[in-house]
Amino acid sequence: MHSNLNLIQPPLPYPFSLQTHHQIRTLPTPKHPPPPTVTATADAVELRSPSQWIDLLRYQTQSSSFHDAIATYAAMLAAAATPDNFAFPAVLKAATAVHDLSLGKQLHGHVFKFGHASSVAVANTLVNLYGKCGDLAAARLVFDKISERDHVSWNSMIATMCRFEEWEMSLHLFRLMLSENVESTSFTLVSVAHACSHVQGGTRLGKQVHAYTLRNDDLRTYTNNALVTMYARLGRVGDAKTLFDVFDGKDIVSWNTIISSLSQNDRFEEALMYMYLMIVDGVRPDGVTLASVLPACSQLERLRIGREIHCYALRSGDLIENSFVGTALIDMYCNCKQAAKGRLVFDRVLRRTVAVWNAMLAGYARNELDDQALRLFIEMVSESEFCPNATTFSSVLPACVRCEKFLDEEGIHGYVVKKGLGKDKYVQNALMDMYSRMGRIKISKMIFGEIDRRDIVSWNTMITGCAVCGRYDDALNLLHEMQRGQGEDGRDTFVDCEDDVSIPLKPNSVTLMAVLPGCAALAALGKGKEIHAYAVKEMLAMDVAVGSALVDMYAKCGCLNLARIVFDQMPIRNVITWNVLIMAYGMHGKGEEALKLFRRMTAEGSNREVIRPNEVTYIAIFAACSHSGMVDEGLHLFHTMKASHGIEARADHYACLVDLLGRSGRIKEACELIHTMPSNLNKIDAWSSLLGACRIHQSVEIGEIAAKNLFLLEPNVASHYVLLSNIYSSAGLWEQAIEVRKKMKEMGVRKEPGCSWIEHGDEVHKFLAGDASHPQSKELHEYLETLSQRMRKEGYVPDTSCVLHNVDDEEKETMLCGHSERLAIAFGLLNTLPGTTIRVAKNLRVCNDCHVATKIISKIVDREIILRDVRRFHHFRNGTCSCGDYW
Repeated sequence: MHSNLNLIQPPLPYPFSLQTHHQIRTLPTPKHPPPPTVTATADAVELRSPSQWIDLLRYQTQSSSFHDAIATYAAMLAAAATPDNFAFPAVLKAATAVHDLSLGKQLHGHVFKFGHASSVAVANTLVNLYGKCGDLAAARLVFDKISERDHVSWNSMIATMCRFEEWEMSLHLFRLMLSENVESTSFTLVSVAHACSHVQGGTRLGKQVHAYTLRNDDLRTYTNNALVTMYARLGRVGDAKTLFDVFDGKDIVSWNTIISSLSQNDRFEEALMYMYLMIVDGVRPDGVTLASVLPACSQLERLRIGREIHCYALRSGDLIENSFVGTALIDMYCNCKQAAKGRLVFDRVLRRTVAVWNAMLAGYARNELDDQALRLFIEMVSESEFCPNATTFSSVLPACVRCEKFLDEEGIHGYVVKKGLGKDKYVQNALMDMYSRMGRIKISKMIFGEIDRRDIVSWNTMITGCAVCGRYDDALNLLHEMQRGQGEDGRDTFVDCEDDVSIPLKPNSVTLMAVLPGCAALAALGKGKEIHAYAVKEMLAMDVAVGSALVDMYAKCGCLNLARIVFDQMPIRNVITWNVLIMAYGMHGKGEEALKLFRRMTAEGSNREVIRPNEVTYIAIFAACSHSGMVDEGLHLFHTMKASHGIEARADHYACLVDLLGRSGRIKEACELIHTMPSNLNKIDAWSSLLGACRIHQSVEIGEIAAKNLFLLEPNVASHYVLLSNIYSSAGLWEQAIEVRKKMKEMGVRKEPGCSWIEHGDEVHKFLAGDASHPQSKELHEYLETLSQRMRKEGYVPDTSCVLHNVDDEEKETMLCGHSERLAIAFGLLNTLPGTTIRVAKNLRVCNDCHVATKIISKIVDREIILRDVRRFHHFRNGTCSCGDYW
């Protein structure tokens, strides 16, 4: 194992060699005085006995003088003193403390050289060294060669496995330990509890560990703290609270554990309450307490409590200088729209870290104070000792985009290149993210192609960028390339730096959150299920963000029942999770279910969750009421949301209410509502909702009012012109409809081409209107013609008003047959077994004619057809649609 080590002249990163007496006299004097019986001067080297050397070495290690201990070991060798199985544990602990793997390996060679490889104490220290210095293979090799392992051996190996996130293996070792009749200790149980919180079925295993602890009467303070953390990570916050509440031996770590656990589980009110109980109990909050509870003030926007905590930190003196407390205070003030106060805190932090700088930069960016963000960034790079990292650029680059200062030579990208950071992987990732969010995906791909050693962050950034730009096919392809181990350019996804071996990367939670929206957009249910299976296997489905994305994916693929199953199985749910499912019920026209879920969400007690609705929650429930015709319920919620939850009506809420009234036929009331909106709110979405309602109810006069306002606010948006033209066509006002089309042409406004997707096998098939590029194109058009003949026998009459082109009716009918959703439906009918549900997604609103046609097709072929357009889901079955013909 150690044949490659230089045992005689090991190259140590210290100002001495382990063998040369000449350099012994230049050794620094130990920082701590030695025991009275030991002379510490190097001049007395030859007078020391071996026991004196070992006493000095052990003393220096115990007093944390690690570099002195290493120097003493070198002097010991130079004096021809032989280290024994007491000396090696001491010097190995010193090498571990300074995190020097190279030195550790040389010392391991000395262990063999001096014949102490069989010592259990020495071997245990080596396992600990390799584990803490990042060499899992070496740690496991040493452990496997220990002939008689004691509890320290097992504890070191189990802790090492946890450090490398090898959770299953750490639990396996624990079982082996018990099978060999080795008694576990509190340290064992701390590691095992940590592992239980990261594995499938962890709750059951964790309770067994808890019971084992009670049976062995080993519930010490640090063991109890570990169990509290375990239950909280498993989403069993109630169990964590119970365990904490009944335990008598609480220390400050115990209080910090429960407060941080509550805060991390979004139970912010309770986190604040426990800090109050902590003070009542006579325990003085420290920096960890404040850093844990301030995010609760931030999320709840409790500025008053945050200020009280700030005052406490100021009175305590040293706490206000704590970088963790400073970071949390800055974040709290900025999240409460108090960026100036955040800056005052920033200026008071004496020992600033990169995290402190990043918190202030993020605060400026969050409040869109872009000039201040850029000035602070310049100050950071020119005056501080810190180099910007990926987090820094993730805050600064969006500010640069908004200020339009990223392209000129003095901009951030120019600065990056000038400073030689253009090849820095973290900076490259941040630049990819910036350009993707600007829609300049080609530049992002170019930067991605220049990265030499792509890690998981690089791949995640590129995949997310494709998803942000709507390039979902590209995102899914990149996922496949990443897992395969090689990109489309032939370059390895990741290369291990030491062995130069290609390693296919494993997607993590960020990867899944990036690709799942792509599955939803493309209605790629099969791919979504594959990702779900992977998430379960890798224990990623327990992540609240991944779980929420899975709920959204299943809902948007038309599988509302699977979305609800995932929702119900989630151990932890936050407001986003609830919002996603409420929105899903609304999109599927199940307003009553959405309302029940909303009431359950707001009524959840302390037994499981305390969820406070936000602005998006109300948007979701208003949309659900609108799609289900629940006007009175929607109006009641609108008028009570401020009193109930302190939420002010925003432009989106008004737009939803206009849609709610408009769909129900109360067009004039909806129009009057827009005129009563506060002047500072954007009315574009409200007018757009009203125009859509006028199309449904053929209200020409108010439709013209809505269109006139939209043409002033958004003159280049094609959908406004299309809706007004449809209103005119439906009313038989052909000249006005032609005028609208003419105006579109004059202004150069082009209607977005219709596009539909359907999944078959492992592939998502894409169809454009009038598409003739698909391999089955001829077969599809022939099948649609046959279907049209059967549809006419069922009473179908083509609605040619849906065609904007100035051609004859026969040509219009042909064009209607070529709409993208019909081609996708025809493909599904031709390529799936009878009785199979057809699932299609479309990027635009389905036109009247295709809606009528799909209803008739569902009856003729006796199939359920689920069509998702930009507005909602349509479940076509036996000649009817779930939307009730209002969408």
